[in-house]
Amino acid sequence: MYTAFARVYDALMDTVDYAAWAAHYRKLMDEYGVPRQGKCVECACGTGSLTLPLRKGGLQITGMDVSENMLAAAMEKARAAGLMIPFVRQDMCALTVPRKVDCVLSTCDGVNYLTSPDKVQAFFSAAFAALKPGGALIFDVSTPEKLSGTLGRNTLFSDDDDISYIWRNAWDEKSACVALTLSLFVRRPDGAYDRLEERQTQRAHTRAELRAWLKAAGFADIRIFGRLRMTPPRPGDDRWHVAARKPKETI
Repeated sequence: MYTAFARVYDALMDTVDYAAWAAHYRKLMDEYGVPRQGKCVECACGTGSLTLPLRKGGLQITGMDVSENMLAAAMEKARAAGLMIPFVRQDMCALTVPRKVDCVLSTCDGVNYLTSPDKVQAFFSAAFAALKPGGALIFDVSTPEKLSGTLGRNTLFSDDDDISYIWRNAWDEKSACVALTLSLFVRRPDGAYDRLEERQTQRAHTRAELRAWLKAAGFADIRIFGRLRMTPPRPGDDRWHVAARKPKETI
C-alpha cells in the first residue's frame, strides 16, 4: 500500500485543509484532557501532513506508518520545516511504544484500511495498552454512506497537465469493503508520462461496530462526532470522528 503512490500523494491531496483538520483534532484532544504538550502517537501518519501541524502546536508526537515510502516523504517534510519528529515503521495492529502515551491518533481513514473486525479489534486493544490511564484514542473514518454510495461502483476521473488519474471503485456488500484501483499518469520533465498503479481496500465500519469493538478493548466515554464538528453525526456526513478514553483505573 502507498508504494510508488507516495511520491504523488501530496499533490493529489493539495486541496485538503490540514490546518483545519489539525485544529479540530486539537479540540478533540482538549475535550478528552490531552495535555497541550502531551505525548502522542499518530498511526497511519502517511506523509505527515497532520503530524507536522500537530507538532507545531506543541504536541510531542511520533508518526507511525507501515509504508517506508510514505515515512520517507514525512521525514523529508519535517526536515524542511525544521521539526524534530520521530517517524517509525510499524503496523498499527501491532502498535507498541517504549513508554505509555497520552493519546493515540489515527487520521485520514487509517481505521478504514483495517479490513476485518479482527484487525480493528487488534488495533483498539494495542492502542489501549499503549495509553496511560485516562489517555485518549481519537480517530476518523469515512462513513458507510460514503464508501458504499459516493464511491460505491463509481469511476472517477481527473485530467490535469501534470497528474491525471482514473479511479475505479468496486463495492462488495457482503464484506462491507470497497476495492479502489487508481491509475495515475504523472508527467516527467521531458513531457512524457509515467503510469503508476495503486490498489487499496477500505472497510465501512458502522457506529454500532465501532462502539462494540472499543468497549471490548476496555475503552469508556466513547463518543462519535460529525465531520469536523463537536456535535453528533448527521445523515449525509461523509466522515465521523471518534474518541474514547482509557479509564483512569483499570483492572
